Amino acid sequence: MTDAPTSNDELDVVRSAASQAGLDSADARLLRNGTNAVYLLTKAGVVARVGRPGTARGAERQVKVATWMSAHGIETNLPIAGLDLVLVDGRPMTWWTPIPAHRHATPAELGAVLRRLHDLPAPTSFDLPRLDVVGHVAQRIASAGALPTSDRDWLRDRLARMSADLATTEVHQARHVVHGDAWQGNLIVPDGGSPILLDFDNVSIGHPTWDLIPLAVDHEDFGRISSDDYGAFVSAYGGYDVRDAPWFRTLADLQELRWTAYVAEKAATSPAAAAEVSHRLACLRGEIPRPWKWSAF
Repeated sequence: MTDAPTSNDELDVVRSAASQAGLDSADARLLRNGTNAVYLLTKAGVVARVGRPGTARGAERQVKVATWMSAHGIETNLPIAGLDLVLVDGRPMTWWTPIPAHRHATPAELGAVLRRLHDLPAPTSFDLPRLDVVGHVAQRIASAGALPTSDRDWLRDRLARMSADLATTEVHQARHVVHGDAWQGNLIVPDGGSPILLDFDNVSIGHPTWDLIPLAVDHEDFGRISSDDYGAFVSAYGGYDVRDAPWFRTLADLQELRWTAYVAEKAATSPAAAAEVSHRLACLRGEIPRPWKWSAF
């Protein structure tokens, strides 16, 4: 790990880090701005992932996770060998192989890869954290300063009820490797190639059903996944349907709260996010019937 000069502008952060790594960043352009900002450096043939301040340990773990999964037979988006993590103003920069032309995975393709992932033993060369969805959502609610106090209190109360319900289930007891953000966009299929797993921020030790909930919710509450496609997902995973679990509804509600809290964090700087979180809160409060229509962020 090396340290580079500080900068307040994100693109300057990328260019400063690239200079430290000996990379040409003159044509750097933003690809995506989610939990991490992702930039493509076309001339250098590198994708730069910019983490939040104070997340260097997590960024290092993502590099190890991708390499470990690849060594165990799961195709992943790989870090570029020989390029170390760079810190700029406390923000970690890691370097990844550009993704070729591709499509999102089908539900069946995602189910098959998740089955293989959940069958892997936990790594022994590095530690993975326990998946803490409740704690993660609580942090996002606390950071959603643009929300009225009454809305944040309502979200906290709802989260507390879900946490109490989950405490009595087996969800906290399992020790499997889980992706933590399993959806079709995080498994891409290059033209003529095999599925490639992306985004390792949330890879943790937890219950496998955390990775099955998003597609089940997409099918049940949003109608984004057809019955045939959802059935193919269940079959490819090995026949287990998370909807049959007695605690399915609690996990589904928590997943929707997780998606809402993610957008709520962005509401302070995005009018579109502020409008969207208002809509999502109305849905969660039962003011809008399912199936729901939520805009992606």
